[in-house]
Amino acid sequence: MARKCAICGKGVSVGMKISHSHIRTKKTWMPNLQPVRAIINGSPKKVKVCTRCLRSGKVQRAVQA
Repeated sequence: MARKCAICGKGVSVGMKISHSHIRTKKTWMPNLQPVRAIINGSPKKVKVCTRCLRSGKVQRAVQA
């Protein structure tokens, strides 16, 4: 399952979930990706972008007419 931000490349992180009794199980953290119509190379395209890039202004959204 390849989920990456089209702008910064942020992807899935993996690690261990540790319970109170110290039982360790694998856990994944997914990035908060949103489908956005953005201007890429001068034309509007649908891409998946993380919310950090959206908030920081790294993405120029395509305006719907």
